[in-house]
Amino acid sequence: MVTEVKKKREQLNLTQQELADMLYVTRQSISNWENGKSHPNSDILKQLNNIQLSYKK
Repeated sequence: MVTEVKKKREQLNLTQQELADMLYVTRQSISNWENGKSHPNSDILKQLNNIQLSYKK
């Protein structure tokens, strides 16, 4: 099952590191969220939802 974090990241055509830098978290955090090992908190989810498609490469 693809998580919402991964869907959003792929939609924006970002690497895990690029998304991590935008959210001020580690790449490992992104990986853990995408693999269901942990979950982002509500503040991170809000930030993620606010990232616009204008960040597309």
